[in-house]
Amino acid sequence: MTLSFPQDFRFGWSQAGFQHEMGIPGDEDPNSDWWVWVHDRDNIASGLVSGDLPENGPGYWSLYRVFHDNAVRMGLDIARINVEWSRVFPKPMPEPPSGNVEVVGDNVIKVDVDERDLRRLDEAANKAAVEHYRVMFNDLKNRNIFFILNLYHWPLPLWIHDPIRVRRGDLSGPTGWLDVKTVINFARFAAYVAWRFDDLVDMYSTMNEPNVVAYAGYANVKSGFPPGYLNPGLARRALINLIQAHARAYDAIKAISRKPVGIIYANNAYTPLTEKDAGAVELAEQDARWSFFDAIIHGNLYGEVRDDLRGRLDWIGVNYYSRLVVRLTGENSYSVVPGYGHACERNSVSPDNKPCSDFGWEFYPEGLYDVLMKYWRRYRLPMYVTENGIADAADYLRPYYLVSHVYQVHRALGDGADVRGYLHWSLTDNYEWASGFSMRFGLLYVDYSSKKQYWRPSAYIYREIAMNKAIPDELMHLNAVPPIRPLRR
Repeated sequence: MTLSFPQDFRFGWSQAGFQHEMGIPGDEDPNSDWWVWVHDRDNIASGLVSGDLPENGPGYWSLYRVFHDNAVRMGLDIARINVEWSRVFPKPMPEPPSGNVEVVGDNVIKVDVDERDLRRLDEAANKAAVEHYRVMFNDLKNRNIFFILNLYHWPLPLWIHDPIRVRRGDLSGPTGWLDVKTVINFARFAAYVAWRFDDLVDMYSTMNEPNVVAYAGYANVKSGFPPGYLNPGLARRALINLIQAHARAYDAIKAISRKPVGIIYANNAYTPLTEKDAGAVELAEQDARWSFFDAIIHGNLYGEVRDDLRGRLDWIGVNYYSRLVVRLTGENSYSVVPGYGHACERNSVSPDNKPCSDFGWEFYPEGLYDVLMKYWRRYRLPMYVTENGIADAADYLRPYYLVSHVYQVHRALGDGADVRGYLHWSLTDNYEWASGFSMRFGLLYVDYSSKKQYWRPSAYIYREIAMNKAIPDELMHLNAVPPIRPLRR
């Protein structure tokens, strides 16, 4: 039976500047912390990063029309793409005018960005980069692609964050999200971007996966994310500043634009190891998800009431790839059980007999339904699935992954959740941060030497879904766990 979606439901893709823009000589952006981080000899020698370099990537900065051509051929009608702060402001932004900022202790209460400040920011901005972004985004709009403009997808300008100094324990220099000045300047950056691009934008997202930025940088340092400085207290400090940065950026955009402003968040589905571990799920969701959203929706920041944070969200971007299995270790503590979800070995099979991807992420589509329904029941805000995909160079798991996860979105819609779009990660293969080019997430295969893009079988499957606004009956056999053993004769 064909499963139809509403005609205004959108299918598309998400991508990130640092992961997709570079690849053609002259298109490099050497002014970010991530650029310095992946080029650092010590990081490469230690294996913390792959040694692959982003300047050899798929080349969206120059080849954006090729990307957009393939998207249109695939029937896609929504895209989430970001501007790179380090391209727009490779050098320090001017100081804000006196009286425009209110800070009490470490709390950034207000950042006003007036016409005078915008004009000064415009003088300091890299005009060539701004104009090139306008050309790329104009090309999107000319193809009737609904455009979500994301403001931050992880790289920070070097004048804001020197990750090598921080990695060495030197917190005297630019410390990124540990510094409230970053909160202030991010709000001003958001205002400037809205001022320059609002005519091309349908919706805004302030940032992508702030929880990953904080915890991968300061807690899970084996992830290879800058600054790789183990200090859980600093992870919490960075996360609080990211919460504040979202709220102040929300205010700054709303002073200029009437467009919806949301945030995109990294989500695991949490499942208990046994029935007795149900409490571990509640603890994990509170730590990993609700504490952040309760701050920007209800103004509850870890028990502190902050009216300046309350009600700063119009929509939720749900990124989902897999789950975590958790168990209780005490009355108010839990741990992650290895072998499942994001804690699998690469290309293994989980104890639940489900395959795991090239990245070691378990095939678990029902988790997407769980995440969507829990957001909906708790907050009643519109949602988009803003990332969902799998590292699968052989394109064996991806057809099943794609159909089964889109099915779970359809299921959530049927149960009342306000989900308005599904955006696959990603249209093409990309530079996968510390893992370099070893992880292939694209519907389109990229030959990095020639920059040619080739359609994988899963791309044709997605085209059928997107063009029909449905999962056709002919594809429903893919709504299943992929066989984990070769077929026998």
